[in-house]
Amino acid sequence: AARFENPYDYDKILENDRLNVTGLSSFAPGKPLTLEIIHADKPAEKISLAHSFTEEQIAWFKAGSALNLMKGK
Repeated sequence: AARFENPYDYDKILENDRLNVTGLSSFAPGKPLTLEIIHADKPAEKISLAHSFTEEQIAWFKAGSALNLMKGK
């Protein structure tokens, strides 16, 4: 699961914001992801997200599901 490294970052997200998760091309255990918050009325912000995904779970994610990964093998 992903979580905010700083729990107070959750309060930065506003109702009309758009969100982008970046860093997925180098998604790896122990390496944080970045959440870009694109605000409608002020500059965008980037915050760090920690996660607890294992190598296997990351492979499932990249394949679209565990079933897709198994189908490809």
